[in-house]
Amino acid sequence: MARLVRRRGFISLILPFLKRDSSSMSSSASKPNSYFERISASNPNSPFDKISASKSNKTFIRIFDASTDDNSSRLYLATSARSQVSEGSPPFNVPDVFQLSKRFSSLIFPKASLITPSLHALPSLHGCSQSGCGNSSKFATSLMALMLAELAFIGTFVKDESCAAERDPHVRDEVFLERMPTRSTLLDELQAACEVDRVVADPEERYNHGKPWNSYHEVKHIPDFVVYPRSTEEVVEIVKICTKHKVPIVPFGGATSLEGHLLSHNGGLTIDMNLMKGVKELHLEDMDVIVEPGIGWMELNEFLKPFGLFFPLDPGPGATIGGMCATRCSGSLAVRYGTMRDNVISMKVVLANGDIVKTASRARKSAAGYDLTRLMIGSEGTLGVITEITLRLQKIPEASVVAMCNFSSIKDAADVAIATMHAGIQVSRVELLDEVQMRAINLANGRHYPEEPTLMFELIGTEAYTSEQTIRLQKIAEEHHASDFVFVKTPEEKEDLWKIRKEALWACATLRPGAEFMVTDVCVPLSKLAESISRSKVLLDASSLPSAMVSHAGDGNFHSVILIDPKNEEEVEEAHRLANEMVQIALSAEAGTCTGEHGVGVGKLKYLEQELGSEALLTMGKIKKTLDPNNIMNPGKAIPPQFCC
Repeated sequence: MARLVRRRGFISLILPFLKRDSSSMSSSASKPNSYFERISASNPNSPFDKISASKSNKTFIRIFDASTDDNSSRLYLATSARSQVSEGSPPFNVPDVFQLSKRFSSLIFPKASLITPSLHALPSLHGCSQSGCGNSSKFATSLMALMLAELAFIGTFVKDESCAAERDPHVRDEVFLERMPTRSTLLDELQAACEVDRVVADPEERYNHGKPWNSYHEVKHIPDFVVYPRSTEEVVEIVKICTKHKVPIVPFGGATSLEGHLLSHNGGLTIDMNLMKGVKELHLEDMDVIVEPGIGWMELNEFLKPFGLFFPLDPGPGATIGGMCATRCSGSLAVRYGTMRDNVISMKVVLANGDIVKTASRARKSAAGYDLTRLMIGSEGTLGVITEITLRLQKIPEASVVAMCNFSSIKDAADVAIATMHAGIQVSRVELLDEVQMRAINLANGRHYPEEPTLMFELIGTEAYTSEQTIRLQKIAEEHHASDFVFVKTPEEKEDLWKIRKEALWACATLRPGAEFMVTDVCVPLSKLAESISRSKVLLDASSLPSAMVSHAGDGNFHSVILIDPKNEEEVEEAHRLANEMVQIALSAEAGTCTGEHGVGVGKLKYLEQELGSEALLTMGKIKKTLDPNNIMNPGKAIPPQFCC
């Protein structure tokens, strides 16, 4: 297997190649064994032949740094302004370039040999490597920098025969590509498959896709291109191109995922599905709808509202249906309607070989064959690209009541959530917010709610039923020392009260302006909720970092929001410690899980063997290897790399 050297997009630097006189160009290019001739002969798509043929070339090549797996050493290629080069000052002198190339080889490829011609085998450059600067050195330096660009940016490969299972399982760059086209070749093929303006190479847009705002995970690389398909057929063509060249694919939806699902560890291609957001078919009598993956759940519900229907899952604002399928999301309504796996009837998925798979019929239930729908739900883009989803819909309830009450301890609040479920009260939401979260809500909204652990409920049904169940709920709460029990019924009051829960994450920003969020979630059986959430609360309160806790208490799922300065290594380390200990608390509970609804991504990979066992992960790895033999579909996510060998 071969490892492709990629680059860190956020420290991209510009190295211009400007006017060169014909004498300097001919003196180097006329060598019978010149690098231009050799690389052009071996790779007709290389940019070198274009540069050598031009007397006044204004091509800009971006040089990115490369690093060892543990980031202990990095290779930085120096910057230079256009004026510096045009005035005769090379961006760095030739001896420096050769020294950097040595570091490049020794640090990045300690156990491998370069396939491309040796940098030191070029007499036209090596002869001037001791002369430092000057006109001839300027061109030699520029040429050497361009060669390094071919190594670090366009794609030079090293042989590495070791199996992924033999490497450190915590190394993230476990997917190594055997072949990668030059960017120009890939660009040409992608533009032939889509319209030119829907294949984007803009650095800012690539960075925004490779580093979602809400991901605290390390960004090693950004995608080479972002592509915006409009149809399943275009996705098929894009996937076939990537399969031919073994280019990694990362599907992209609303960018609301939290565990690093969208990171481009090996560069490659991000397929942004946001132009595929249509409602294809609505079947009112069957109460289902067929949609494209880019539509958001909030947009869908606005479309469905006039028909008296809604889609019941409600994760964070901005989430798209495709991403919700990929991460197996749920939300506050899961206690009543289930998670994404319970609300998807069928899907169309483009596999790594370009095949379009329809996972099931539109029947509400079926016992025909393997359940491919639920195989794809939660696969995080590692098995295919979802292009169409058939969803189960629900009637908008006739009546609903929203209630809220406070407690002196988070354990009492959790106990009431459990007692409510045991009593058989048909709640559609049971949400718990700790006193820190309530303080954040007051600060953000100018409210004056009691800053104590708080439970919020929603009950749905007929007017008579919701009134009866509200009385039962109030009695249970008061038996567990609740105070300030209030409930509202008008649409305006309900929306106003429920809004504070939906905006809880954003409210946390007021606790520490300028800080970033580290958000994690775990889930435990309902009987273990009070104990697990109490232990986690003690853990968070003992830390110097401000943090809030919220919970979908009706199904045992709880979250922490930790506010950190990402530039402060001690704070980042402390936040990781807190998140890790929360996971261990959940896993120590009988049948607890490291993630209830956020998914695995890269953030929870290290816990999967502890939770599921190696046999389950090996089985997943076999499925992955069968459907994606080249490991190009969102590589490094959902399954630890050592189980995908």
